[in-house]
Amino acid sequence: MKKLSLLILLILCPILSFAKGPDCHNHALNKAKEWLKSSNIVEIENLNQSKLRITLLASEQKSKGLYTQIYHFVLYDNQNKSYEVITKNEDSDKECSIGNVDSYLVAKRQIDYFD
Repeated sequence: MKKLSLLILLILCPILSFAKGPDCHNHALNKAKEWLKSSNIVEIENLNQSKLRITLLASEQKSKGLYTQIYHFVLYDNQNKSYEVITKNEDSDKECSIGNVDSYLVAKRQIDYFD
């Protein structure tokens, strides 16, 4: 019985140790779009929201209720161009907009579709 309890504890321990943190992708995404527009990379109105891809790359708890989160966004415009943006921001359990959002354009591509 002790071995079974220990085995269950060892299996559950890694699952319980991953603190995902708050879901603050909307704030980071809005700041990334503002940055793309202010940098004259793309107009927000030209982005196709239905093709948007969002990936949380990392979420680290810095202190109680305070997290650093890194997101990877792939945005597409109406001219078949994609824009890959990485953002880094600080969030809390109570507020998504407690710090600045650092945005980095990592790729800009023309997507060609072959029939």
